[in-house]
Amino acid sequence: MKQLILIFVLIQFFSCNSQRGKVENTRKPNIVWIVTEDISPTLSFYGDITAQTPNLDELSKESMIYDNAFAPVGVCAPTRSSIITGMYPTSIGTMHMRTGLDVMSWGKRSYKNVGRLDSQGDSITQYSAVIPSEVKCFTEYLRANGYFCTNNQKTDYQFAAPITAWDQNSNKAHWRNRPENSPFFSVFNINTTHESQLWKKEDLPLTVSPNDVKVPPYLPDNNETRETIARHYSNVELMDVQVGSFIKQLKDDGLYDNTIIFFYSDHGGPLPRQKREIYDSGLKVPFMIKGINSEGGRTNRMISFVDLAPTMLSLVGIEPPKYLEGKAFLGKFNDTEREYIFGSSDRFDEFTDRIRAVRNRQYLYLRNDFPNLLKYKDVGYRKSVPMMTKFLQLKEEGKLSETQQIWFNTKTYEELYDCNLDPHNINNLADDPNYESVLDEMRSTLKKHLKERRDLGLQPESCLVNSMWPNFEQPITANANIEMRNGMVLLSSSTKGASIAYFVSDNPNENLDYNSGWLLYTEPIPAKSGKYIYTIAERIGFKESKIERYKI
Repeated sequence: MKQLILIFVLIQFFSCNSQRGKVENTRKPNIVWIVTEDISPTLSFYGDITAQTPNLDELSKESMIYDNAFAPVGVCAPTRSSIITGMYPTSIGTMHMRTGLDVMSWGKRSYKNVGRLDSQGDSITQYSAVIPSEVKCFTEYLRANGYFCTNNQKTDYQFAAPITAWDQNSNKAHWRNRPENSPFFSVFNINTTHESQLWKKEDLPLTVSPNDVKVPPYLPDNNETRETIARHYSNVELMDVQVGSFIKQLKDDGLYDNTIIFFYSDHGGPLPRQKREIYDSGLKVPFMIKGINSEGGRTNRMISFVDLAPTMLSLVGIEPPKYLEGKAFLGKFNDTEREYIFGSSDRFDEFTDRIRAVRNRQYLYLRNDFPNLLKYKDVGYRKSVPMMTKFLQLKEEGKLSETQQIWFNTKTYEELYDCNLDPHNINNLADDPNYESVLDEMRSTLKKHLKERRDLGLQPESCLVNSMWPNFEQPITANANIEMRNGMVLLSSSTKGASIAYFVSDNPNENLDYNSGWLLYTEPIPAKSGKYIYTIAERIGFKESKIERYKI
């Protein structure tokens, strides 16, 4: 009942404050995302009290906790591309991890061949994914409706974050920099729990004892494993302190009660057989939302990160564009509950594969398109995790248990798991005749999902890159054109799908960069005689246009 009341209150609040055109600034809710990395639902409000997280515990008391929240991919960059666009990575060509090393740096992008191979053995150059022309970063819609949008600091979208996506995108980005009375959407990314911190935090004392951690059955129980897991939980405790800092800032600014707070991890845990996997260990995440003056509750509603973009728009009264593949789960345009979650697994660094998955509340089904490959991928980055050396040694010595050895075995074409009875997804039921009807349901559901949309992972990645970058050269966005009409400035670009940013100044020699305060062009601008207007156009995946200057 408490859960239903909370959802009703949220819906009523946002429905009453929704817009016809634009909402009054004073009535728009502020929204903050606190995004951590590489965590499964191993927090106290999910029943795991190993790490002490007092700030998250307090936040959870005022939040709706989601027990069935999932990433579409078990790694950050493809998942983050889905979050920012509301599209499945396989639909927009962002499913391979990762496309380029510096696609996050506006004005400083270069791409080179790094020796990776696709499924046919062809070499892959670094690239910024060119996504469908109608697809935008959802923050553009927020900016167009009066929101001050900031991201601090990670993007990692598989394409360079366009200048039109954020008002500020840096390690200094903050709601405190907004114009007076502007509603804000601010994202804060915490990397303290990232996989890399398992070996970069060795100079810090453990705050969680290795003796107090639980070892999943798919990992060997030894000192090396326990110390790695203890490091992860210790990092979780450090992350909780950072969460507390953001909450304190909101309270200090008198904004806490009128701010919706999202907390979630970008995918599952950082340990071997967690990150990069398409099992629950890689896709299932902690997720909670504090509403406006809300009380706590829980829901088993299934949500995917592909749902975040339409939900954000729905919360502020913007009808989500029809092209979005996600389903809004809150707000004025709250959609029907989804029955299934869909996941994908393609190239991870130097290893190419292709797996597609579907999950309902009880079962997880995997289709392995390359069943001849091992489950395990010898990714160099992961081998820096301290426990991996001992883990691989035990494998070579034949000292792993049957359960631990599964990860190193050859795959089968299909896998089926009862996630209620087998939360670690160990016992494959695909050949069990007692589950034949379940297998048929999940198999047909996945086929229907894939039939309804294109899957760009079906082609070799080198062919995909060539289709995005003809002759493997990055396309360039056409410069913004300017037109004066009836005292107004009209801007356009001949590049289909391009967005335009502009900057108005008295200075004919502005030295502009990404965070110079560019405005998103959405409608004609009043012409002010003697001013200079600077313009830049960008389509996602294309190189940005030149900065043009016009005197009005």
